[in-house]
Amino acid sequence: MPLRSVTVFCASKNGNAPVYAAHAAALGALLARESIRVIYGGGNKGLMGQLANAVLEHKGAIVGIIPEILLEWEQYHTGLTELITVPDMHSRKKLLYEMGEAGIVLPGGFGTLDELFEMLTWNQLRIHDKRLYILNSGGFYTHLSAHLEKMEQEGLLYYPISHRISFVDTPELLLEQLRLAQ
Repeated sequence: MPLRSVTVFCASKNGNAPVYAAHAAALGALLARESIRVIYGGGNKGLMGQLANAVLEHKGAIVGIIPEILLEWEQYHTGLTELITVPDMHSRKKLLYEMGEAGIVLPGGFGTLDELFEMLTWNQLRIHDKRLYILNSGGFYTHLSAHLEKMEQEGLLYYPISHRISFVDTPELLLEQLRLAQ
């Protein structure tokens, strides 16, 4: 059965490498063309804005989830299919995880890593069982991949990391992985 929705975690900044914004926009366009609803953090800046604008430009559906405290900080997007305001970060993360059938991680900072590792932890604890796809734009997550492999080699994980995460280098390869998972 085809995926109907994915949650995308990414930065509210563009970062230094132009490939980050290019990949966020390309991914948004691809997901819209595939009629996959995008769930994300609701921002209008940085990679979040690139993603959202591309989804909307290609007539896709996108739902933003933003805590009250970040309404101004992240400059919430006013043109979304739906914007859900929640009281706090914990409520935001819970709803982001629940609404998407899989998770996609783009380059980001502390918040993006927090969301990635919470999803991995929830997978391990069997709170949910959702596949994660990491878009390794310009090699951004190469060091993280090596660290996760080290954790596995050292016997610190309960399952092989490849059972839960796919690292891909382009939005097109990520879309192929989503199709294979269906």
